[in-house]
Order: sequence, then C-alpha cells, then structure tokens
Amino acid sequence: MASESHYRAARTPAGTIRPAELKSAGPSPSAAMKKYIAVAAVALALAAGVGVYLGSGTTEAPASTFVLLDGSKKSTSDLKGKVTLVNFWATSCVTCVAEMPKVIATYDKYKSKGYDTLAVAMSYDPPSYVVNFAETRKLPFKVAIDNTGSVAQAWGDVKLTPTTYLVNKKGEIVKRYVGEPDFAELHKLIEKLLAEA
Repeated sequence: MASESHYRAARTPAGTIRPAELKSAGPSPSAAMKKYIAVAAVALALAAGVGVYLGSGTTEAPASTFVLLDGSKKSTSDLKGKVTLVNFWATSCVTCVAEMPKVIATYDKYKSKGYDTLAVAMSYDPPSYVVNFAETRKLPFKVAIDNTGSVAQAWGDVKLTPTTYLVNKKGEIVKRYVGEPDFAELHKLIEKLLAEA
C-alpha cells in the first residue's frame, strides 16, 4: 500500500488519483530520503562556508595552461618551487566573493616567504566581470580565465565554487577544499609546507 505522501504526490488539481502515477511514484521513501539527506548535508556545508576536505595524500598537479588577464600564460610547471593556492571561483559565487579578502590577506602574509596564489575564474564567468572584480578589489595575485573549461576539467572536473587546491613546492596537490577553507588551519598547513625543502 502506498504511503500518504505518494497519494499527495499523485493527486490531480481536482484531487483525483491517477493509477499510473501511483505505480511510477519513484524510488522508495527510504532511498529518496537517504539521497535527500546526502545532498542536504553537502549543501549545508557549502552554505555555511565550511571547507570540505576531499582528498588525502599528494598527487601531481595536472598539466594545465592558465591564461592570465593580461593575456600571458602560466603553466602548472611554473608553480614548482613555491607553495601555491589555486582557487577556482566566480564573480557570481557569494562564498567566493566573501572569502576573497581572506585569500588576499593570506597572500599578503606569505608572499615574501615563497607563497603564491592563482585565482582561476570559471568558464561561465563573463571576462568583463572578472576584469572588473580584479581591478576594483585590487587583487594582488595572478588571475586566470578558464574560458574553455579545460583547466577546471583537468583539475578534477571542478563544478562547485569555490574549489581550492594547495600545491606544494614539488608541484603536488596537498589538499583540496570545496567551500571556504578554515583559514587558521590553512595558514598552519602553508607554514608547514613553506618550511619543507
């Protein structure tokens, strides 16, 4: 027997039940509830601006070419020798805009010690918006526009913003965050990586 929620879902505006709709009411409530809870948990973590760590160990940063706002290019191999924060973001992303002052402060704090930041604007972000944002906010680090989406694809098919990678001096990804990182913890990790040979 179908639950009351199935009946409500299958009622027509006039209140009658269509038998065909009852049979195709979808997955069982428990499966649908599990999926809903999983999606809600991720959404809640992102909405709260909590960085979600999604990786362990180190992996080589993918070979990529970043096209910077001035038209010059930077490659993944250029990241070697410095600890680098690679931040995928968008001007339409509320969390990205909110975290940017902390990204700037982190860059300013560690830039003289061998740290760098590369902000990669997503392919759907209009270049004029990115340029305007970078100029009005006086972003002190390099900004790239991933106009084809190939960089986001190479870095794990990035779809959610902000997605942030911390890359060590050897060019290996040490940590990945989806959502705003815990900056106090991030600073400790940056200091540890800067101390490594």
